Amino acid sequence: MKTKFISSLAALTFVSTAAFAEYPTKDIQGVIQWGAGGSTDTVMRSVAPHAEKVLGTDIILTNKTGGVGAIATKLVNAKKADGYTLLMGAENPQMYKVLGLANIDYSDMIPVNVLARGIPIFVASNDAPYNTITEMVEYASANPKKVKFGSTGPGGLASIVSAMLDGEVGIDVTTIPYDGDGPALTALQGGAIDVMPAVLGAAIEHIKAGRMKAIGLVDTVANPLLPDVKPITEELPGFANYLPYGPFFGVFVKKGTPDEAVAKLVEAFKAGAEAPDFKELMDKRGFSIMNLSGDAANKFLDNYRSVSSWVVFDSGIAKHSPEDFGIKRPE
Repeated sequence: MKTKFISSLAALTFVSTAAFAEYPTKDIQGVIQWGAGGSTDTVMRSVAPHAEKVLGTDIILTNKTGGVGAIATKLVNAKKADGYTLLMGAENPQMYKVLGLANIDYSDMIPVNVLARGIPIFVASNDAPYNTITEMVEYASANPKKVKFGSTGPGGLASIVSAMLDGEVGIDVTTIPYDGDGPALTALQGGAIDVMPAVLGAAIEHIKAGRMKAIGLVDTVANPLLPDVKPITEELPGFANYLPYGPFFGVFVKKGTPDEAVAKLVEAFKAGAEAPDFKELMDKRGFSIMNLSGDAANKFLDNYRSVSSWVVFDSGIAKHSPEDFGIKRPE
């Protein structure tokens, strides 16, 4: 009886291994954390066709917004760990635990590929009575709560960068949340908000078309896409303590996904990140290709979680101390 059980178990293991050696045998679901038209959506819809060629199947993309990306993250985490549901997200989950939004972050998932990193930028409506960060801060100081800042919710890029600014100058503004930087930038053009901390890649075409103006680049050096826009450290030197900083875009699967499936996904998205037209698009959008997987991706993600978690904690946004989750303060 014991021999028969062992034989059955061995047969089951063989079938399971063989099945994943043939992975994928059906369409793959790609769940995008943010809304259509935003940075994350643009990156994922650009890289997916290249990954599909390597995988030999379709990746069906769906936008699941809400909860600063937590709805999409929880949805993927609730699915089977079989490689058929991908989380296509941005940096937000790295702050979920300290913000009390979820009990998972990217350390609880497998990074298939950290594709690219963006550069934050402050954009304002064209009729705003300020053209630089310094002028905006002075105006906001003289008019408390009058300046309306767009946000993608607690833990989103906008909230982190705004917290950095508040930490430096104590700015007092009104914050209005949106489901992604795409909707927020649309609201900016319509006059519903005055300022939006966004990703350069999401805002650059709007700036070039004259639909909004750039008032500050969250970096230490000028960017060739906007050579006339001052790096924020020229106006606020203290910002150098947070930089380099910027959003990132990555593809993840649930922990427990078979190694064979992970390996094929890694291969597919590595090829996608290396595709010439994807690289060209990222360059035009102001994104830097990273193309990280495995240990390199985990090292990057851990550092990002450390910096971001402590920024939101020190600014008073967090509900929990990073220390509660073993997140060390960055050195």
